[in-house]
Amino acid sequence: MDLKGKTAIVTGGAHRVGRALVLALAEAGCNILLYYNRSGDEAAQTAAEARQYGVQVLAHQADLAQIEAVAALPVLAAERLGPAQILVNSAASFPKDTLADLTPEGWAASLQTNLQAPVFLTQAFVRALPETAEGAVVNITDWRTSRPFRTHLSYMVAKGALDTFTLTAALTLAPRVRVNAIALGAMLPPPGTDQAYLDALIATIPLGHAGGTGVIAGTLLYLLRNDFVTGEIIRLNGGAHLK
Repeated sequence: MDLKGKTAIVTGGAHRVGRALVLALAEAGCNILLYYNRSGDEAAQTAAEARQYGVQVLAHQADLAQIEAVAALPVLAAERLGPAQILVNSAASFPKDTLADLTPEGWAASLQTNLQAPVFLTQAFVRALPETAEGAVVNITDWRTSRPFRTHLSYMVAKGALDTFTLTAALTLAPRVRVNAIALGAMLPPPGTDQAYLDALIATIPLGHAGGTGVIAGTLLYLLRNDFVTGEIIRLNGGAHLK
């Protein structure tokens, strides 16, 4: 896919990984609908930086727990920027819970952000895609779905299901829409942690360093540009799965 002039939807694009993905797409020439929930100031700053590449960027607030809000994003993108051909499901939450203390409310909230929103946004994206256009979806997931954390039950279950959804959607939507995922390892300290937390993770990585956001952005551009890749989940974890 030639990215220049395409419209992309990026959820969770205000800060951290999402911000890097927005800026990479802007540099590649994409117009962007940047979804955010509570990070309004950061979203405005990221949008302003992205516009410096000469593209259109619309920062839009919505609650992805609401199916109606999810379905409206591709419609809004088409009205303001042109029909979206790229969808990046980056928004996520990382609640700390276990089977012993999990609540129905916490379970529902985690699955709404980490699984329900990507699934129904992909559905809405495909419905809004012009019949003659090709599309590409990239989901941001976690390599630890194969070796789950003990203390993040709902997150692990949701991301594991997102992996399965990636494969199923790739098969279902081929050949017109490609669906892939990027499974992240130690990139940045998780929200609510510090550098010491990240350093402990780095000690388990064969390559001996964190990934940072640049490698994620580069992988996103590769998956979008390579028209012969679908149904892939690329691990970016510095070889942590080898230990």
